[in-house]
Amino acid sequence: MAQLAIEDLRRILIACAGEDDSLDLTGDILDSTFEDLGYDSLALMESAARIKQEYGIDLSDDDIAEVETPRALLALVNADTATAAV
Repeated sequence: MAQLAIEDLRRILIACAGEDDSLDLTGDILDSTFEDLGYDSLALMESAARIKQEYGIDLSDDDIAEVETPRALLALVNADTATAAV
């Protein structure tokens, strides 16, 4: 199963952010908190739903509530893809 790359995550985050033009997801966002990026919990939950739809990875609400950065979200998703591939 393919690993989720930062470019894919950035695309998903932008698509799920809705109409908020103040979000700046360019540059090195890996260690920025979702809060600092202006990303709210609803958009993060929508991103998790998109990840499930596109990659088949079902992230629990608890897992989503605990991730604070794109790096942590990538690690969570990619750990699940590695487990699914075994």
